[in-house]
Amino acid sequence: MIVLGVESSCDETGLALYDTERGLLAHALHSQVAMHEEYGGVVPELASRDHVKRAIPLLEKILFDSGLSLPSIDAIAYTQGPGLAGALLVGASIANGLALALGKAVLGVHHLEGHLLSPMLSKNAPEFPFVALLVSGGHTQLMRVDGVGEYTLLGETLDDAAGEAFDKSAKLLGLGYPGGPAISRLAEHGDPSVYALPRPMLHSKNLDFSFSGLKTAVLTLVKNHPGELNENDKANIARSFVDAIVDVLVAKCQTALKETKLKRLVIAGGVGANAQLRAALNAAASKKHFQVFYPELELCTDNGAMIAFAGALRLQRDPKAASHDYGFTVKPRWPLHELR
Repeated sequence: MIVLGVESSCDETGLALYDTERGLLAHALHSQVAMHEEYGGVVPELASRDHVKRAIPLLEKILFDSGLSLPSIDAIAYTQGPGLAGALLVGASIANGLALALGKAVLGVHHLEGHLLSPMLSKNAPEFPFVALLVSGGHTQLMRVDGVGEYTLLGETLDDAAGEAFDKSAKLLGLGYPGGPAISRLAEHGDPSVYALPRPMLHSKNLDFSFSGLKTAVLTLVKNHPGELNENDKANIARSFVDAIVDVLVAKCQTALKETKLKRLVIAGGVGANAQLRAALNAAASKKHFQVFYPELELCTDNGAMIAFAGALRLQRDPKAASHDYGFTVKPRWPLHELR
């Protein structure tokens, strides 16, 4: 079975073809980072318009790369939510329009389920059950995953997600957008002993997170700093900031594994590409004797491959999950643990 995946939840347009027998056949992605950079963040209307412009050329590319034609597709999966309403509507319209024209089945996929299952596209793929840390621009959650659609929420952020804290703190340091990769690169040159930043909820008796206070601590450092920040100062603050977030994420992951008595940890979402986080988790895994799994770096960001894959797994579990009813809705807010 060949599934076309369409991702358009925010500022990346992704299309991919996944074959349940041969694996990922082709995927293509366009990032809108350059367009949104001058505004310091995603502009929803611009994002939606750009998805319209990019989707069909990306479709043509993956068909060419895979050597397939449109009639070869058996089903079309698209991101139904969560995300920006206008951006979601673009992908949903394209997917349902194509499905109608081709007479193919179509199904909406949860964006976070795509991220959650994306490490299973790697050669070193995890088996169920596992604990998953979903860590991205808008989400920081710990889940127990017993199978496709079998998700138990263990903990989540009470305010800013880790990715939001990265972007906001980077902006305070004048690093521009997107801030996450920039602040991580800068942190590599910083001294962790210069500034002490808090580890929010590190010792709480639950698996929830809170990163708003950490961002505020960075703001206080910047405001109270004598004179203008030089590159050394920025690097030292960046290092302390990244270390604080990594310490919290790693500690909570270890607690989740201990409480669930599981030995497999999956990291998914854009922040999962962070080099410092990966290094700390790998060290903890070696010391505490658990396994940690990541998506391929190119699949950490939003992409069509994870949507095609999640759609294919859904259809393998229940062939009736897709429909030939081409009316559709999108779900800008859609808690993952509500999935079945």
